[in-house]
Amino acid sequence: MLIMRYDVVVLGAGIVGVSAALHLQSRGRSVCLVDRRSPGEETSYGNAGLIERASVIPYAMPRRLPALLRYGLNRSPDVRYRLSHLPKMGAWLFQYWRHSSPERLREATDAMLPLIESCVAEHDRLIERAGMTHLLRRSGWIETFRTLEGRKKALAAAADVEKYGLRYDVLDVAELKQREPDLLGAPIGAIHWRDPTTVTDPAALTKGYARLFTSQGGRFASGDARTLTRSGRDWTVATQDGIVTAGQVVVALGPWSDRIFKPLGYRIPLALKRGYHMHYSARGEARLNQPVLDFEGGYVLAPMTRGIRLTTGVELAGFDAPDDPRQLDQAETLARDLFPLGERVDPKPWLGRRPCLPDMRPVIGPAPRHTGLWFCFGHAHHGLTLGPATGRLLAEMMTGEEPFCDPSPYRADRF
Repeated sequence: MLIMRYDVVVLGAGIVGVSAALHLQSRGRSVCLVDRRSPGEETSYGNAGLIERASVIPYAMPRRLPALLRYGLNRSPDVRYRLSHLPKMGAWLFQYWRHSSPERLREATDAMLPLIESCVAEHDRLIERAGMTHLLRRSGWIETFRTLEGRKKALAAAADVEKYGLRYDVLDVAELKQREPDLLGAPIGAIHWRDPTTVTDPAALTKGYARLFTSQGGRFASGDARTLTRSGRDWTVATQDGIVTAGQVVVALGPWSDRIFKPLGYRIPLALKRGYHMHYSARGEARLNQPVLDFEGGYVLAPMTRGIRLTTGVELAGFDAPDDPRQLDQAETLARDLFPLGERVDPKPWLGRRPCLPDMRPVIGPAPRHTGLWFCFGHAHHGLTLGPATGRLLAEMMTGEEPFCDPSPYRADRF
């Protein structure tokens, strides 16, 4: 059997793994990228395409009783749950609730700020090198609200991030109509966030980065990460091309990362939030110029190469629980009051899984008890946003460079 030797094996060819592979490669390391599927075909495939410079404050769990009661009724379009799954997720949800206190949320915000602040610039460097600028839009995204109460909450949230220097415009109905002429009459106003950039095909972007990696001598191999074993000082993994061996291995498998770290004895509280998307045609000559978030509905409409993509909020359910169309159907009903959606384009909804940790930050860095093992997962809603920045930080740590930010908030042994 063929045995292939590399400096590093990266397990997982989503946006995080591909970005890590590129940054390691640019620092002179030979890298093999391993996944069971082609790059960008799992979690990185289904998102709203936001490189979210404006999401400075992480998504916290509501702590006020009215909000908790609203979610408890399980009728909200932005969060739904399977009752049978809640007991299995109870300990994780309690940790999430604790870390959502004002003090701990500030800690999480400070921890994530360097990655968020660098996300657009890090993507820009890779997009240019990969020749993928045709996917990029620099018009930001729009957050609409339907009620006066929604407007009040959205403006309060915007005021909370003003100190971070973010640029945004508060729009009345007429101003919103100027920027998105084909929106329907549901919104009473909006906020236009101008710092984020967006892409029209997140999967194509990831594949473009992967092509850049292979064009520069990197190797992609199809294989099952669960075959990873320790062999002396090296790590080996079986692929369709043969056995790949390396002194260092990166676990960047998103919601599948526990399939590797649990058998190795690590107790990291990784959970998942599921989400759906569907593409639609637009009725008549209607156009959507940039992604639009319904603040109260919790879904996003985003113009993509395949059509208008509707992405849902959060579904709390088991990894392999059957699809449940109710959240998407509810969001679609609301979305038809926002934009003239036509017919569904996809044969069935796409279902994805976001890898989440209760303190609202990823794990990035060395595994405490295994030499040569590195972790890079748990980016929750911001995998696309943070992939290149995360890849840079990890590569700097692995190659002994001075990290561009303090990596200690992301260490694996913090739990």
